[in-house]
Amino acid sequence: MTRIGYIGLGLIGGSIARAMKKFHPDYIQAAYSRTKATLDLAMKENVIDEELTQYDPKFADCDYIFLCAPVQTNLSYLPFLKKTAKPEAVITDVGSVKGETMQAAESEGLGPVFIGGHPMAGTEKTGFANSSDILLENAFYFLTPGKGCPKEKTDRFSDLIRSIRSLPIIATPEEHDYIVAGVSHLPHIIASALVNAVKNLDTEDERMKLVAAGGFRDITRIASSSPVMWQQICLANQKEILKVLDSYISFLGNARKLIETGDADQIYAMFDSSKNYRDSIDDIRKGSVPREYLIYVDVYDEPGAIATITTMLAMNQINIRNVGILHSREFAEGAMRIEFYDENARDQAEKILEHRNYHIRKVL
Repeated sequence: MTRIGYIGLGLIGGSIARAMKKFHPDYIQAAYSRTKATLDLAMKENVIDEELTQYDPKFADCDYIFLCAPVQTNLSYLPFLKKTAKPEAVITDVGSVKGETMQAAESEGLGPVFIGGHPMAGTEKTGFANSSDILLENAFYFLTPGKGCPKEKTDRFSDLIRSIRSLPIIATPEEHDYIVAGVSHLPHIIASALVNAVKNLDTEDERMKLVAAGGFRDITRIASSSPVMWQQICLANQKEILKVLDSYISFLGNARKLIETGDADQIYAMFDSSKNYRDSIDDIRKGSVPREYLIYVDVYDEPGAIATITTMLAMNQINIRNVGILHSREFAEGAMRIEFYDENARDQAEKILEHRNYHIRKVL
């Protein structure tokens, strides 16, 4: 019987635990959280099967141990896990910076059992209450095996991550930290700086805030993330962040120069280049996992709302393969997840519901 242990059960840890329970209901899951209410909720929702104490000897029975607490807390557990975890176990973490963690794990002699992990998923919200069993679906999941970690163990862990519909990528800690500095850490810094800039530029009656619409809100949504978490990330990945930040500042300076000189051709080229690269990101993601035909529908908070949607689709001869209600998702709250058998059924459903003014998100 496979046993999985968790130290920390917030947004990411909770989402991993929910996904494991969804795809592996026979696995036994046990967790420790410093917040008793979190464990109580996880038990009540049948996400975990057993509550553990802070340094519980039962961690020795776990085949996988996920460190899902803040980085420094995770590191503080390494000496305990060195004494407790069985040799065939996999110890992993979910932190967004790998260099410091991997160095600490290898210094403790945990290289053969430690595989650093970073699921590239999340929201601006935090905590187990906001976790979801679909948060990691189609998300890239970095794995950084420790020195001396057998390939068989890395392959086994990769298969486990793949089984919850994530996309494992093997990388060195250095490769990982540079990549995420560019595509994750830099955007958060930009969003924070942009919000603070608009705050300082705003009129006395805050007209900028009043009219801030979709575009501004979309690119600054992540500025609502935890300040404590991003403070720690900036300090932990300082070298790589400074490298990509300097490059970005250079691009900003060039953009200013083009606007100042009124170079119409180069201004167009700047926007055209970014458009083409951004469009290609979506093209790369298509076909990377087995295709599911899904839409997410924001549902009205009123009696019969769900029945109205399903009846509407049934009346149009559209078969639904599966349906569920989501209470948290990066792009929606109170959303209905509808899965169809084929692309045509999904597209027809989308048109019907949009015609009735429902807000739809299609998963490509």
